[in-house]
Amino acid sequence: MTSPVGLHRVVEPAGVLPQAAWRLDARPEIAANEVRIRVERLNLDAASFRQLFDKHGGDGDAVRAEVLEIISTRGKMQNPVTGSGGMLIGTVEEAGRRSPLGLKSGERVATLVSLTLTPLVVTDGLARWDGRSEQVPCDGWAILFARSVAAVLPEDLDPQLSLAVLDVCGAPALTARVVSRYVAERAVGGPPVTVAVIGGAGKSGSLSLAAARQAGAGRTVGVVPVAAERDALTAAGLCDAVAMADARDPVALSTAVTSALGMPADVTVVCVDVPGCEHGAVLATADGGTVIFFSMATSFSAAALGAEGLAADVTMLVGNGYVPGHAELALGLLRGDPGVRGLFEARLAAD
Repeated sequence: MTSPVGLHRVVEPAGVLPQAAWRLDARPEIAANEVRIRVERLNLDAASFRQLFDKHGGDGDAVRAEVLEIISTRGKMQNPVTGSGGMLIGTVEEAGRRSPLGLKSGERVATLVSLTLTPLVVTDGLARWDGRSEQVPCDGWAILFARSVAAVLPEDLDPQLSLAVLDVCGAPALTARVVSRYVAERAVGGPPVTVAVIGGAGKSGSLSLAAARQAGAGRTVGVVPVAAERDALTAAGLCDAVAMADARDPVALSTAVTSALGMPADVTVVCVDVPGCEHGAVLATADGGTVIFFSMATSFSAAALGAEGLAADVTMLVGNGYVPGHAELALGLLRGDPGVRGLFEARLAAD
């Protein structure tokens, strides 16, 4: 029986969902409710790529070899250390007659579900990728299930730019939702809603800053670790203040946020791709505030126990990557905010 969530593609262990599976069946023949995509580019998530890059000391050939081995062994791209994957763009080759996704043969699409649950085969050995960037040109195929999510690529944007934005589109959407609620609940004439974004110069961070401002945040700060990112974020004009701090140093991070905002943040958004940032984010957030964790490097046990140990009355949310309308919101921010677009285009040029 064909499962809408892909249970029929699980090889081992039996009985788990595709994301939790060790290995998937990635054969190209599709069921009536599946779609096969001819893949042209992967976008590895930041935490996964950083882990692989650091593990191999920046040796791109070794990174490429490990990514190939993961895909060939597991039938999907799921970093066994971080547990994360990324997403892809490609062209619809075949859509099953009962697929509810509404995709048509020949459409160029971006998958908005993780590579950790997407059956995937690479056929070109990643020969066009040097192993030194998150974006991976390739040839192969991928399978989408009935419960998958995909977006047709907009014709007015470069596909690589669209891929970079859609890879993190859940972050600004959830940030906007949370900030909007704070704004709506705050009494007229009350203090402004304050937002701190840790990793504000990155992809998800820059979009989250723009989304917070659009949702009515009264004062925002972007926190970055180095002067080059501080200067780039300042030039982009996405926030009221830019602070430098190592997000792994709880006291330094809290001090930087509080100094920049004049108070702890009502909403703290964590978008960095390194572990050890949980306690600082909690400490930087006001009582009654919310911390949103988007990084796949987050230890959620450390976050929960840290909040308990600090007697911090904060709500902690896991950014799961899906919010209705997230793709449209993120692409709208890119089109409408020159600062966001400039940061994304500079990042792609550097890669």
